[in-house]
Amino acid sequence: MSKQVENIKKLLAKREQARLGGGEKAIEKQHERGKYTARERIDMLLDEGSFEEYDAFKLHRCHNFGMEKKQYLGDGVVVGSGTIDGRLVYVFAQDFTVNGGSLSKTMSEKICKVMDMAMTMGAPCIGINDSGGARIQEAIDALAGYGEIFERNILASGVVPQISMIYGPCAGGAVYSPALTDFTLMMEGTSYMFLTGPAVVKTVTGENVDAEHLGGASVHASKSGVTHFTAKTEEEGIEMIKTLISYIPSNNMEEAPRKECNDPLNRMDDSLNEIIPEDPNQAYDMYKVIAAITDNGEFFEVQPKFAKNIIIGFARFNGQSVGIVANQPSAYAGVLDVNASRKGARFVRFCDAFNIPIVSLVDVPGFLPGTGQEYNAVILHGAKLLYAYGEATVPKVTVTLRKSYGGSHIVMGCKQLRADINLAWPSAEIAVMGAAGAVAVLQAKEAKKIKEEGGDVKAFLAEKEAEYQELFANPYQAAQFGYIDDVIEPRNTRFRICRALAQLATKRQSLPAKKHGCIPM
Repeated sequence: MSKQVENIKKLLAKREQARLGGGEKAIEKQHERGKYTARERIDMLLDEGSFEEYDAFKLHRCHNFGMEKKQYLGDGVVVGSGTIDGRLVYVFAQDFTVNGGSLSKTMSEKICKVMDMAMTMGAPCIGINDSGGARIQEAIDALAGYGEIFERNILASGVVPQISMIYGPCAGGAVYSPALTDFTLMMEGTSYMFLTGPAVVKTVTGENVDAEHLGGASVHASKSGVTHFTAKTEEEGIEMIKTLISYIPSNNMEEAPRKECNDPLNRMDDSLNEIIPEDPNQAYDMYKVIAAITDNGEFFEVQPKFAKNIIIGFARFNGQSVGIVANQPSAYAGVLDVNASRKGARFVRFCDAFNIPIVSLVDVPGFLPGTGQEYNAVILHGAKLLYAYGEATVPKVTVTLRKSYGGSHIVMGCKQLRADINLAWPSAEIAVMGAAGAVAVLQAKEAKKIKEEGGDVKAFLAEKEAEYQELFANPYQAAQFGYIDDVIEPRNTRFRICRALAQLATKRQSLPAKKHGCIPM
């Protein structure tokens, strides 16, 4: 046998060894937990045959605590590039079969390499997390590795899309990388994220809580808002990420890919003319409005279980990807609060960073009152949404369906925040506050006088409320000042948005020269 043949056989043997990660027994255990291996996940995520692996033969350099006997080719993370629907992406997947996926300095170097490549090539970076955290045996080296990853997360922010898939444990300092990325997906039942685990919580606070209730997918999807998506199966999660990728550009210098549209631009939906209830305090479902106006009724929602009083997500108009921000009257009357404000603000800023136009559907009665909101800084969080809209330079189209009161009117893409096209339905009510509240303030002295004279206060207030309704429960006063560009028939909303977006395709707008703004934190 020639030397060349021997070398090739050695290469093939090493490559096969690398593909086994922590070995066949460890792979079996991973499958018994109902989880796929790192390589299996990458194969499902990327187009068939497109994966190019890097650093498959890299080894850790730790010789303490017997780690020199636990050497595995690739050392606990699989990294490389590939394509999703033909588009270049970079990916890393932590391998739980190798030392529990614990992060070594070597692993961080591999991850940083593909993150650097993603920045250089202008392509999304997707991380699949399944790790026991920092490799304790490497001490400060492991921490330095995390720091290197976090710095790249920060530098890549707003340059290339960053997506985190939590397919197992993610605890301690490891949680900060997903927190710094644009979108996070968690597996229901098999993943968790927290800074300190149940044992530490018990020791420090005396609180008894298990991993699922401390940092499981349901907690972060509905209570904290840390995760944007949850999935019941790994396959479902991967399909969700593929769908997400289809709506967003590869980097901040490109536009999102357009999709051929077979849904007529001038399609009218008569149901929209009747969807607003006669009673201004009665709810309706904003999802029905979205389905009636987007291409083929499709809508890819982000954070569907968190702050349900505001809806965010991606859709298309005439094949063009847009971000939709909409108040939801059927959840807390669509009122804005701490969570809704930060949910909306973060999404608006993502869309602006990646050249995705923003379509706002407004029906908002105000900010939620009360000590709970004030103590939790609703002022600052509301200012985040205000800042995000005012800072955004992408095309912005705002449609006011019904209520748009007070400060909440301003923060939802009003004309003064440089919205480009502001449309309103005939049912729009644009005012400082609702009729009852306004009359209570404006007619307080007169009502008191009537009461003292034994008159009918209720009838007086009802009359004044009707007058106020007549004056402000329509969009025409705002339109007469040019704050509303046009009042439109509801069933014509799809066509008007499509035409507005086409008009705004050549929009050029910039911010004053600065290092960066100081968004309210």
